[in-house]
Amino acid sequence: MAEDLLLIEGTKEEQYQALLPQIEALLKGEEDVVANLANVSAALKQQFQWLWVGFYLVKKDELVLGPFQGPVACTRIKKGRGACGASWEKEAVIIVPDVEKFPGHIACSSLSRSEIVLPLVFKGEVVGVLDVDSADLNTFDATDEYYLKQIVALLQL
Repeated sequence: MAEDLLLIEGTKEEQYQALLPQIEALLKGEEDVVANLANVSAALKQQFQWLWVGFYLVKKDELVLGPFQGPVACTRIKKGRGACGASWEKEAVIIVPDVEKFPGHIACSSLSRSEIVLPLVFKGEVVGVLDVDSADLNTFDATDEYYLKQIVALLQL
């Protein structure tokens, strides 16, 4: 597939529905994990213009920054710390409408106002997280969770 995305306007759901097959095509036949994580980050950032989109990967006892799009980020996060560490520890999606109200929030960027984090599970074990930050409050909801879970499921980790 050509590496150009067809960006669309419309409802959040319409945007995801148009983006999902394009991400699937980008990943098809590519076995390199870093390349795939990088392309997924770029596709999501380009379509939705969120502040930050990226991955943290489990390395020993912490999450380590992986491919991302956006401002510089925290490099290492301990299990249970912040939304990313909580998602890893609980093996659950974490939606944070207002990061200032999230206990233990890690302020990697002062511009971040809301966040969604999804665990990356491979063979029953969390191997990383997808972290998405917005400069606006209350950006993420069940629609984002639904479609981002589908995108994460496409990744072969």
